[in-house]
Amino acid sequence: MRRPAAPLPLLLALLALSALLAAGCSWFTDGDAPGEKAATPSITIDPAPGSRQAPTTRGLTVRTSAGALTGVAVSAGGAPVAGRFDPGRTVWRSDHALTPGRDYAVSATAAGPGGTRASATGAFRTFTPAQTFTVAAVTPSPGETVGVGMPIIVDFDTPVKDRVSVERALEVRTDAPVEGAWHWAGDTRVIYRPRRYWPAGTKVDFVAHLSGVRAAKDVYGTSDHGVRFGVGRRQTSAIDTRTHRMTVERDGKVVQRMAISAGMATTREYTTTSGVHLTMDKANPVRMISPNRSKGDPGYYDVMIGHAVRISNSGEYVHAKDNVWAQGRVNVSHGCVNARPDQAAWFYSTSLRGDPVVIRGTDRELEWDNGWGYWQLSWAEWLAGSALHDDLVRDSGENAGDTLRRSL
Repeated sequence: MRRPAAPLPLLLALLALSALLAAGCSWFTDGDAPGEKAATPSITIDPAPGSRQAPTTRGLTVRTSAGALTGVAVSAGGAPVAGRFDPGRTVWRSDHALTPGRDYAVSATAAGPGGTRASATGAFRTFTPAQTFTVAAVTPSPGETVGVGMPIIVDFDTPVKDRVSVERALEVRTDAPVEGAWHWAGDTRVIYRPRRYWPAGTKVDFVAHLSGVRAAKDVYGTSDHGVRFGVGRRQTSAIDTRTHRMTVERDGKVVQRMAISAGMATTREYTTTSGVHLTMDKANPVRMISPNRSKGDPGYYDVMIGHAVRISNSGEYVHAKDNVWAQGRVNVSHGCVNARPDQAAWFYSTSLRGDPVVIRGTDRELEWDNGWGYWQLSWAEWLAGSALHDDLVRDSGENAGDTLRRSL
């Protein structure tokens, strides 16, 4: 019996299908290129979820194998953890090391080609170190208003052997661009100094991000430390021991001229040091005792001196003394700079810690580590004391120190 012929539309469809199969045709989803299959993102979290002894120094990293990360949320003990994406949003990294002995929770999402999606969550705990270290002291004090030459001095309670890691964790933020760098003065002290004096009125925020940072073998930080302070007006003083004169300028204008008497220079200890000093502290009065002498020895003294502003660790002050016969004429002191009582009181009342006092005219140079003589070092010498010296030299010139500076 003869079968009826297939309807023409069905016949045409069958012929078209046969032609496609013969040509090796493949199917793809919307957004895929012909011959390709949509790549589903795969999200990885490092440290791995489930870890109970996760390392801290590498921080936290979230990656996607395809597409881009659309969101990353991280918390530690319920507090959010700061981080940032790379330009392509394929990687998210925490800004700092992880805090030891802390539970972390991570949630991430990603979008891939062709509308594919992926998500991942996880939790881990960082290890607890056997030994810890922290900041013992910071100068200046929180909220202090300082002079334009003021350094940031950080003292640690434990010797730091891994200076690179610790220095990288120290952040100085300013409300205007300021170039500066750190300089190590031993295993427990590091000092920050701008390349040039701070601009007057600068607001400075210092943060030591020490949580999870390795200071030495098996020694880690477990907490951060921060200090905010402000720079006041620009007051600088110039002292010439040869002319016996002191000139004080404020914001570029002369505000005081003083007749002074400096060290008599009969011995090294009685010679005023030349160089860039900084005012360190002040008291009214200060007890001054002759060094290396006992009562009854020639040259022994034990006196109370008024309106004394300290400028070094070798016993030098700018202070009051009622010997106007010598001031402006001859150097007769034991190394200090003395001025008329009313002018010394004025200088005392107007001084901030960190005001530069530049002395010239003697043959005894101020050592860079005598008090706060840090401006005695050239910028190249200062950079040489940084654990990040090679990085700073590579970025030298107008960009030196940018890796250590942020803007508020």
